[in-house]
Amino acid sequence: MEIVWFKRDLRVHDHAPLTAAAAAASGRPVLPLYIIEPSLWAQADMSGRQFAFLAETLADLDRSLAARGARLVVRVGEAVAVLDELHKAHGVHAVHAHEETGNLWSFARDRAVRRWARGAGVGVHEVRQHGVWRALDNRNDWAARWDAMMAAPRLPAPAAIRCADVPSDAMPDAAALGLADDPCPGRQRGGRREGLALLKGFFESRGRRYRAAMSAPESGAAHCSRLSPHLAQGSISMREAYQAALAARLRWRAADDAMFVRAIDSFVSRLHWHCHFIQKLEDAPWLEARCLHPAYDGVHENEGAALSAWAGGMTGWPFVDACMRSLAATGWLNFRMRAMVMSVASHHLRLDWRQTGAVLARMFTDYEPGIHWAQVQMQSGTTGTNIPRIYNPVKQGHDQDANGDFIRRWVPELAGLATPWLHEPWKAPPELRGDLGYPGPIADHEVAARAARAAIAGIRRDPAHAPPACAILVKHGSRKAGLPDANRRRGKPASGQRELDL
Repeated sequence: MEIVWFKRDLRVHDHAPLTAAAAAASGRPVLPLYIIEPSLWAQADMSGRQFAFLAETLADLDRSLAARGARLVVRVGEAVAVLDELHKAHGVHAVHAHEETGNLWSFARDRAVRRWARGAGVGVHEVRQHGVWRALDNRNDWAARWDAMMAAPRLPAPAAIRCADVPSDAMPDAAALGLADDPCPGRQRGGRREGLALLKGFFESRGRRYRAAMSAPESGAAHCSRLSPHLAQGSISMREAYQAALAARLRWRAADDAMFVRAIDSFVSRLHWHCHFIQKLEDAPWLEARCLHPAYDGVHENEGAALSAWAGGMTGWPFVDACMRSLAATGWLNFRMRAMVMSVASHHLRLDWRQTGAVLARMFTDYEPGIHWAQVQMQSGTTGTNIPRIYNPVKQGHDQDANGDFIRRWVPELAGLATPWLHEPWKAPPELRGDLGYPGPIADHEVAARAARAAIAGIRRDPAHAPPACAILVKHGSRKAGLPDANRRRGKPASGQRELDL
């Protein structure tokens, strides 16, 4: 039989491996397979909310396959063992799959599967899903190749699939995989139908205010596309999102709606950057474990109480805490605030980015390893090439939540405090503070920021810093991707900072 191994590509539309398997079968049945791998769910970046979103997406995929005469077979076990068992019981001609750029664990898993396939005489056919190229020598012409791939016609879903008669395992729950209880009442629901509804709503109305609204957490939640978890699990393809954006741009341009056209242009640029950052992890699979620039190893040393306070939204900096509590309850946060909470953890609290990066990964329903770990390092100042972004947590609150509505919603201990004191409650007169049940600031953010800047400046002054930084820029720098640098257009220093609010 031909196996279609679904991983993070959970759809039947625009799915090259499924199309190829159905066409190549020549009388052989096709087995649509998803493997729930206990070792994957034991990794530090995986969580119950991600599994819940996955389970809903798998159920939707099964319905789509059923409409074409097939069913999704779910097996629980490690990939090599599952594939070997299927081969011995039924005979596998080939495994069809998309290339995946995931965490280090999935990188090692895919290598093990290819070794097994060579030994078993089973073909493995992997094709590109995103605009990410395997074994890329350099970024020359990267953007042109991305544009060509995204402009290619989308593949229709197969009209009918001759499905192999293979039983499915029972779907486990999160507890059976050892995942901790993970309540997330505001979590987005999984499944292609949910993703298509978001896509439609964004291009019909919600997206008009995208450019103006994306920076603030409250407005960003309403006016960003919210497609990120669906792109991460592949219930919608990147090409679908791109082509839907171009079609919407034509409609709104014909309607003379310049505001909507500019919003869609910004969205399209972020689709490019989505793949640009995943390409970084593809080229450096160890990115979640080691500093991109080795000079920064050991810079972040704190742990324990500071880590718990930050993760639990109890730093005493109201806007930071509101963002962390909102993320815990919804599984989503706009990009600027993701950058801020990571910057605060790394610079103000000197926490190890590997620990805090794993905390955030678990909290993000839309966790995409390629974007996540590249951004974690960028916001932590460990790339050696980007201008350090050390956010002022109080200023960000004033800028993005001037009236304090977001803080009052997520830090109810401060709801009764007058707006002038809301962002810095420690400065309020004692008779106004009363017994709020809210901690004082974990540190003086201005003193901590100065110390972080001094530490980074000291590292960069070392003559040994420059050669690795130049090599990193050549290999990973966006200028090699052929993409526009918005900071340069505005006459600002090139920082590599990017907004990725999908």
